[in-house]
Amino acid sequence: MSFRYVCRCCGMRIAEFDQTDLSEVQLGLDSLTPEEREHIITRDAGGDTVIRITCDYCRDALDRHPELSLIGNPLQ
Repeated sequence: MSFRYVCRCCGMRIAEFDQTDLSEVQLGLDSLTPEEREHIITRDAGGDTVIRITCDYCRDALDRHPELSLIGNPLQ
């Protein structure tokens, strides 16, 4: 099992932790609300945890052009 961080906008892989001894508490995922968890965290077919966040490039683009946030996948 791994924890994989991907950009929710462009799909770029940001980081991946293959250590099975990591917990959601160690990664700070336990501090998310149930709604945030539902929106941000998914499991893929292999059982890995996928955490969808915004990469620096997309964050910069969204800061410069906030209207892009109205589009589902603005930077693909």
